[in-house]
Amino acid sequence: MTFSPIRFIDKDKDKALFFATLRKRVDSYFKENKISKHYNSTMVIKTIILLSAYLLPFIYILVFNPPFNIALILWTVMGFGLSGIGMSVMHDANHGAYSSSHKTNYWLGHTLNLLGGSVFNWKLQHNVMHHTYTNIHDYDDDIADKLILKFNPHTKVKWYHKLQVVYAFLFYGILTLYWALLKDFIQFNKYTKQGVNSSTKAQNRVIWFKIFLSKVIYWAVIFGLPVLVIGIPFSQILLGFLLMQFIAGVVLTVVFQLAHTVEGTTHPLPGTDMTIENNWAVHQMNTTVNFSRKSKWISWYVGGLNFQVEHHLFPTICHVHYPAVSEIVKATAEEFGVPYLENETFGKALKSHVNAIISFGKMPDLNEAIG
Repeated sequence: MTFSPIRFIDKDKDKALFFATLRKRVDSYFKENKISKHYNSTMVIKTIILLSAYLLPFIYILVFNPPFNIALILWTVMGFGLSGIGMSVMHDANHGAYSSSHKTNYWLGHTLNLLGGSVFNWKLQHNVMHHTYTNIHDYDDDIADKLILKFNPHTKVKWYHKLQVVYAFLFYGILTLYWALLKDFIQFNKYTKQGVNSSTKAQNRVIWFKIFLSKVIYWAVIFGLPVLVIGIPFSQILLGFLLMQFIAGVVLTVVFQLAHTVEGTTHPLPGTDMTIENNWAVHQMNTTVNFSRKSKWISWYVGGLNFQVEHHLFPTICHVHYPAVSEIVKATAEEFGVPYLENETFGKALKSHVNAIISFGKMPDLNEAIG
């Protein structure tokens, strides 16, 4: 696929007023309460806790070389710390939402390198493709089929997709491992060929080298330092590392899937003129679902990704403000007759995701959206 931008054509004037009205109300909320749209003390404390949960256990392993069973507990903590950083820290920073300072966002955004990923590719996949073309086949990689997993109603059904509900969560566990190993190189080549990456050849050589260098440093620290310098058995580091990656992969994949690959969302296809007859903001409301809005613990840990509706509409607002913003969004949506999709609990959201992948695995080969 060669990248061709899709235009959103809105023929409903009332729906067009929805987002304009909503933006004014959200802006007024921050101005009237004299609140910054960026980080606050809660966000700073969370950042320190999550970075500590990822870095300190590894430092402890290097310094004290604890018994293997204790080390596994530390790797487990690192797994939850890894996914927490991905959801709460680097995510906001790479959207420019963490701070009004470009430098702060830049450095905190590069915490992704600590996790084995590339900021350059992530911004193209997430900020450009996913946020602009949410749930659109061939554009949104987040809902693209992966190996033997089917997340899209517009792709060919294979016989094994009927069983994907059985093996899906196992494959979710390899997400971050694949990311650290191969994804960035494959994705870089893909986006360059498609034209999503508009950098020049000279710029791309530098970008590719930076990605390669960051991977070398990552693997050298994760394996070279404890095994070659400290002398910890390779097998122990490998098992702990795989445990960390599996935990992080399951957490990250499930949280992101609960926002889009659930019952009730739409997967529209553009017309031959590369347009979608809908207001962009309403399109986001049709393709995005919140979950567990009232759970303070879930909201804290997943970085507001349970407020995906608000995040897709206002990605440059720090997620610590989403609980308050969500009340404005929901009220405005009801006023304009725009859907506000949500699952009240994590359990309901997870059940809805399971039902969705079961449905995708059984559906006939028809180019029809579910909704």
